Amino acid sequence: MIGTIIYLAIVLVVLAGLWKTFEKAGQPGWGCLIPIYNVYLMTQIAQKPGWWVIMFFIPLVNIIFAIMLYNEIAKRFGQGIGFTIGLILLPFIFFPMLGFGDYSYKAETPVQ
Repeated sequence: MIGTIIYLAIVLVVLAGLWKTFEKAGQPGWGCLIPIYNVYLMTQIAQKPGWWVIMFFIPLVNIIFAIMLYNEIAKRFGQGIGFTIGLILLPFIFFPMLGFGDYSYKAETPVQ
């Protein structure tokens, strides 16, 4: 029972963080609740083509595209590879950080 409550609390924190992250990027926050559509919205936040969603249905290829997608999202919020690794390994911490933190969405990637 306690484990279920903790699990639901973590899920709610992640969804709230995703909702706020989507809104910061100019996408509808409720989109994080809809399967497949939320991946499409992430491609829009990362400014990648919508056909990337198809790649998420191909085993093993989806892992590569997820890493690239999270990296682009991190870049759009002015973060580097460390933050990308955080989004991959600890999304329940890093997506709420994006959503509720002082990070701002930048449509254009700065030249490095």
